[in-house]
Amino acid sequence: MGKDGGYPMTFLHELNSLFFKMAISYFLYLWFFPKKNKTKYVPLVLIGFVVNAFGYEFTDHFFHPEVHNFWLDFVSNTLTYLSFGVVFFTIYIVKNTYKKQLQIDRLIQEKQRAEIDVLKARVNPHFLFNTLNTIYANALKKDDKTPELILKLSDNFRYVLHQGQNEYVAIKKEIRHIKDYIHLQQERLANKVVVHFSEDIDELNQQIAPLLCIGFIENAFKYTSILKGNNHKIDINIQLKNKQFIFFCSNPFNKNAIEEIDLEWKESGVGIHNTKERLQLLYPLNHTLEIRKENSIFEVQLNVQL
Repeated sequence: MGKDGGYPMTFLHELNSLFFKMAISYFLYLWFFPKKNKTKYVPLVLIGFVVNAFGYEFTDHFFHPEVHNFWLDFVSNTLTYLSFGVVFFTIYIVKNTYKKQLQIDRLIQEKQRAEIDVLKARVNPHFLFNTLNTIYANALKKDDKTPELILKLSDNFRYVLHQGQNEYVAIKKEIRHIKDYIHLQQERLANKVVVHFSEDIDELNQQIAPLLCIGFIENAFKYTSILKGNNHKIDINIQLKNKQFIFFCSNPFNKNAIEEIDLEWKESGVGIHNTKERLQLLYPLNHTLEIRKENSIFEVQLNVQL
């Protein structure tokens, strides 16, 4: 405020300096940095530096009419512009790296979503194959429960076609779907199997990826149904405590009997393989899956941190 011209002169002086610094910075940021082959444009950048420095020295002279060292100020301003160039180049690199990472993340999400949709599509025909066999078997017997089974089948189709296509569903809906499927299979297999199903859920509206457990349950019924004798025990337990989802399923297992399964039927059992792939896509670091075959018992335990 004590200088000649007071505050207005100081303000105009700083505004003049800001203009030339902005000019060279935006020149670099908007024109030079986006160029793919920057080397051949370096001479133009140097010319831009010189022209800008001369322009600033010329206009700055009006604010400092006294004699001063032109070349010393010129070199000083050029170094300032180089410093600004380094700063803005860093900003440009960080910004573009961030944008590219966003694009990569979006492509990965789209790829995962497409893969999940394909895997779900492969699960649906498998489920349709098994449930239609259940209804067909009961219709042949002219069972009075056939209408009830058709209704449950309808509910299952509705779940697979609508809820099953969602990324996540409430766990109560997933359990209802599992119970309907178990009921259908129990009716079909009659005295062949004895199912012990239990659940312990602390939050019925907890969101979970649909159709994660049905593949294991389908296989439990599938491989138990080929065994000789009756009253083969299938244990199914589902728990949810503090967002920790635990699924357990065990069924009797006979390796020799499996080798006798019709090849077409054996190849239709894609549920477990698909479930593993979906778990890797949906919960890559938040799940553990253990499959054990011991003492003629096939056991599956799935833990998922939701």
